[in-house]
Amino acid sequence: MSATSEGTGSAADSIRPALTERHPAVSASPRDYRAAFDAANLAMALVGRDGEVIAANRALAGLLGAEPDALAGQRAADLVDLAAEARTWQAYQEVLRGRQARLRCTRRLKHPDGHSLWTEVTLGPVAGTPDVLLSVADISDRRDLQARLRHLQMHDPVTRLPNRALFFERLSAALESSSYEQGGTGRIGLCYLDLDGFKAVNDTLGHRVGDRLLTAVAARLTQCADQYGYGRTGGHLVARLGGDEFALLVEDSSGTEQLVDLARSVLAAVQEPFDLAGQRLSVSASIGVVERDAAGTSATGLMQAADTTLYWAKEDGKARWTLFDPERNAHRMTRQALSSTLRPAVERGEFELEYQPLVDLESGAVRGVEALVRWNHPQFGTLTPNRFIGIAEEDGSIVQLGRWVLGAACRQARRWQIEQPSDAPVFVSVNVAVRQVWDSDLVGDVAEILAETGLAPQLLQLELTESAVMGSAGRPLQALQALSDMGVRIAIDDFGTGYSNLAYLSRLPVSVLKLDGSFVRGFRYEEGSHPNPADETIVEALVQLAHRLGLTVTAECVETAGQAARLRRVGCDTGQGWLYSRAVAPELIAEMIGTRPGA
Repeated sequence: MSATSEGTGSAADSIRPALTERHPAVSASPRDYRAAFDAANLAMALVGRDGEVIAANRALAGLLGAEPDALAGQRAADLVDLAAEARTWQAYQEVLRGRQARLRCTRRLKHPDGHSLWTEVTLGPVAGTPDVLLSVADISDRRDLQARLRHLQMHDPVTRLPNRALFFERLSAALESSSYEQGGTGRIGLCYLDLDGFKAVNDTLGHRVGDRLLTAVAARLTQCADQYGYGRTGGHLVARLGGDEFALLVEDSSGTEQLVDLARSVLAAVQEPFDLAGQRLSVSASIGVVERDAAGTSATGLMQAADTTLYWAKEDGKARWTLFDPERNAHRMTRQALSSTLRPAVERGEFELEYQPLVDLESGAVRGVEALVRWNHPQFGTLTPNRFIGIAEEDGSIVQLGRWVLGAACRQARRWQIEQPSDAPVFVSVNVAVRQVWDSDLVGDVAEILAETGLAPQLLQLELTESAVMGSAGRPLQALQALSDMGVRIAIDDFGTGYSNLAYLSRLPVSVLKLDGSFVRGFRYEEGSHPNPADETIVEALVQLAHRLGLTVTAECVETAGQAARLRRVGCDTGQGWLYSRAVAPELIAEMIGTRPGA
């Protein structure tokens, strides 16, 4: 139907025959409908099946900056830009054909005077007719309010920087975009930092000063990013992730060197003193730097790497930047994997003991053995104590593991004694962590295990590190004394590397000193060189002091016959090392008992 189907009259009048022809049963007159249509505040137009405007009201004309008559006969899709998107255009065609009931979309329209406005466009069928009704609502004020609310929602109120939510939104978008096709590098970089000692500023000067400091830091970070002009379109993102943590996101980075340069710039900028309303403050920052190919990288993975690297920067001394190191991270991940499976591994029986003989330096006979635990890990293979004992001490599983080692070692020592009754029984030496003394009833555990296995207390030796024993007081000292009173031998391991408080020895229930291997290595003759006489003098003095205190001395890391001879000459009692044997299975120790290993 054309806009002039009545022959003459205005475009607004053309709605009357359309209404009278298609709605003959209505009680109101066509003139009433035309008046309501024309006076409505909602911008509307009647659109024919061919997509042309049959009639438009004054509100639509005013919205588009035209006269109602001028809109008649124009293509509705052109007036409200429905062809801009293929999906919207297809839906519009379906509405015109009667195959889709309704279309609603948002369009940004250009007014002839130059300003833009946001509109909500709705199209729906007119009952009993082939035409559709187009309505256009101006939602510019609503959009502006939504934009202001989103800005508040996505920005930090203190620093005015993008917050965590906006940062992750931008990061996810950067990782999903195919920048290679747009001439980008396809790489992404991140500097993740926090301020060193910021809590002290809040605690001593108050949160008001702390907020001013955060705002000043934010300004310097933004200045650094602006100076380098990072980003695919010259933009960048500096965000406050919370507390004193900030992030600088670099899209389409050119490589590690670029991120390192940015980190250096940021570190120098933050270290410059701040003048805050009469308060002059100096702070530093620790920065984790990650740069990698965006393909195959997730937002979670990138942030985990950044967080780990920031932790390394803190751990390495603060006030520095640290670059992500895959090898170091692999070690950390392995450590985490070991930590999470350590406790169940004891219950699953994944540990076993090997033993290294302690040999009398005069006779060459095996006097005792040191029990050394091994972890038969299902993923990482056989692990030595240096791979997991530190972890066990940190998470407390050393108590459970230590109890198992103690029981297994005592049972094995008793088994040797029963199986070889004609040989002098050997004692077993077991390493004990100081946490076992604090966090468990070590005295009770030892008494229970000795009673259960039938091993004499004199055949059990407990080794503690020098730093642990020398610093003993209160409960640890009472426990050591109770064990000594029970008849158990107490040995100081790695003597000479810790406190070396010799005067304290007389007040401790210690019966054995184990000289650290660094002393023994000095006894070794190297080709073309001569031993340092000072080494022998120091060891001889320690041996004499120990003997006068009623202690015996064991030398660790004995590797050559020459070392053994010199240690014997200065009065050392027993030796332990590869000269005699590495740590071996229990059945091999049984073969050594009653013999002279290394002879």
